[in-house]
Amino acid sequence: MKNDLAIVIPYYKINFFKETLDSLASQTNKNFKVYIGNDASLDNPWELLSKYQGDFDFEYHEFQENLGGTSLVNQWHRCVDLAKKEQWLMLLCDDDTISENYIEAFYNHIKEVNSLNVAVVRYASQVIDENNIPLSAIVQHPKLESAIDFLFRKLKGGSRSTLSEYIFKREMVLKVRFKNLPLAWFSDLLGVLEFSEFKNIYTINEALLKFRLSGINITSKTDDVVLKNEATFQFYYYLLTIGKKHFNKYQIFVLLNTLENTFFNNKKNTKHWLLYTKLCFLNLKISRYIAFINRIFITVVKKI
Repeated sequence: MKNDLAIVIPYYKINFFKETLDSLASQTNKNFKVYIGNDASLDNPWELLSKYQGDFDFEYHEFQENLGGTSLVNQWHRCVDLAKKEQWLMLLCDDDTISENYIEAFYNHIKEVNSLNVAVVRYASQVIDENNIPLSAIVQHPKLESAIDFLFRKLKGGSRSTLSEYIFKREMVLKVRFKNLPLAWFSDLLGVLEFSEFKNIYTINEALLKFRLSGINITSKTDDVVLKNEATFQFYYYLLTIGKKHFNKYQIFVLLNTLENTFFNNKKNTKHWLLYTKLCFLNLKISRYIAFINRIFITVVKKI
């Protein structure tokens, strides 16, 4: 069988890397190649990696410049660029794990995926802690779901999403690229929307991605709220400008509400105020903008 799958690991932390590698070594189908890009980490993983030679095919690259500290997305891109021939790729975080049937399930479904002209494949997922104890139930999805339906289901709290649970057509990743949002917060979700061209996502529910909430990754941190707020605003502003054509009037209404609430989570950001003002006037949302100003006034009065 032809190898059509690249597994790209943007490496930086060694804490749980062995468990990630163990999950790759235990795959029932080894028809994949792993590309590991070391982001100038102080924890060199080669001694650990060398123990897996022969267990699965991999290439290891040490980058001399750290990119993840300033742009995690740029680190993703240079790791993606290591893969040269595979039609599909996944970005697997260096602390996440996949069930032993993960790759086998991919090849079991690939014929149907191709027949549906789908560019994004998704797996069931579960959140675990640093001791591999589940923190959530297993989250499954409809077998075929539009990316837009998924976005609004997620907005309502009916779903979750993490980068490692997706497999993308490599040509779409190279063509569109991830958008460089602060901390790469929402960059993966925006990638899902754009790589799928806001069309369908195909789900494989019989295999499982375990996403680790360890306390040391970005999702776990609580000391970067301002940057996450900035990324959240940029994400929804992007959808309401560049991506606006994909949404109906009600969906735009919901996105505007979310963008407005993001502003109120950090009212000191005058840039957000100006951008929201511009958005309302360009879309002739004058009454909405008046209500927005009234909301600001009420918030200020309550503090007096």
